Amino acid sequence: MSKSKIIGVNERVPLTKGIPLSIQHTFAMFSASILVPWLVGINPSIVLLMNGIGTLLFILITRGKAPAYLGSSFAFLSPIFIIIANKNLGYQYALGGFIVSGIIFCVIALLIKFVGTKWIDVVLPPAAMGPVVALIGLELAGTAAKTGAIVPNPDNGYTSLDPKLIAIFCITLLVAIFGGVVFRGFASAIAILISIVVGYLSALAFGVVDFSAISSASVFSLPTFMLPKFNLQAILIILPATLVVISEHIGHQVVTSEIVGKDLLKDPGLHKSILADGLSTTISGLCGSVPTTTYGENIGVMAITKVYSVWVIGGAAVFSIILAFIGKASALIQTIPAPVMGGVSFLLYGMIAASGLRLLVDEKVDYSRPRNLALSSVVFVTGLSGAYIQLGEVKLTGMALAAMVGMALGLIMYIIDKLHLANDHVDPKDIELKNFQK
Repeated sequence: MSKSKIIGVNERVPLTKGIPLSIQHTFAMFSASILVPWLVGINPSIVLLMNGIGTLLFILITRGKAPAYLGSSFAFLSPIFIIIANKNLGYQYALGGFIVSGIIFCVIALLIKFVGTKWIDVVLPPAAMGPVVALIGLELAGTAAKTGAIVPNPDNGYTSLDPKLIAIFCITLLVAIFGGVVFRGFASAIAILISIVVGYLSALAFGVVDFSAISSASVFSLPTFMLPKFNLQAILIILPATLVVISEHIGHQVVTSEIVGKDLLKDPGLHKSILADGLSTTISGLCGSVPTTTYGENIGVMAITKVYSVWVIGGAAVFSIILAFIGKASALIQTIPAPVMGGVSFLLYGMIAASGLRLLVDEKVDYSRPRNLALSSVVFVTGLSGAYIQLGEVKLTGMALAAMVGMALGLIMYIIDKLHLANDHVDPKDIELKNFQK
């Protein structure tokens, strides 16, 4: 990458630069964030509105010290589908589960405030945390490939490989890769946005852009709100996904800390970022939206562009809120073909995975020590093997399961270390007695 100027977390940028930088973040989150409401069958406008509000709330609670965009969480899709499929329930009951999940986030944030964050190094030492962070990107790699239409994906209607779609994917990806290397100055900072524009133009040239959504969309539209309903069965179905998002949140904060060069778990504090995420999810549930989570796509944008400003992130949130009320603009963005977003995501997810490896390097993890080698090995294999644990109606797998396994092993290793340390200070007479007994 070119040595472009780093724009710090609290640094303001002129509007002429800030607007395109914010639009870049909006585009980065848009495809994935809109996909969630589309899959569960609700109006995307309410999701855009609540994502924007949630992001601004996050910036406010963390006092502008932690750059993060809150988008739609995929972790809740499986339990949502289970609730929708139940003829006695429906999406409104899922909303009740979201509210309870958000409240649990807030309770955990309160506990962290009093207990602190040192326990993270105990239950997730660097040898385990690095692979967990890497798995965030690696787990999404298949999604990028399917979205980019470089592998068959019946969900998107791509049942066979289309040379046009593959060409669009490759053009977008190459511009994103070499844009950060070749471009200079401000162009380097908006390389992702430029790659999306070039990819879109190539899609127009290949004739694969569908404008029907624009013609049918109204100029102005109001988001559709929905009141939540509460049911114990629905809540119990939703709750296990909370573990997934908490693990994801911690991983994302570690990644972002590595990128911006500042320990965000200490300042502004993990308790504040989890509180913000929890309040955002609670409000989303109250208004009829989907749960929110810190977004890997936007973390990837920061890693590539070296623009960490919360003012830029806040601008993206404002654009999201505006799009929620402008039907034509929202529909125009939805015309971006999947291979374009797939090409961008292909690089962004790889950057997240690389951040996990960077954490291992920065922490100088010594793999000549058997414990470090075992921790990293088991976490990687758990996350990539397809292993799972069934918790009621929810399957815990991938990065979430790997994080749980890493925590358990990290805690066991810590106890073993403590026992060894205790043995170093036992009475010499006790050692003689043990030798005599042997």
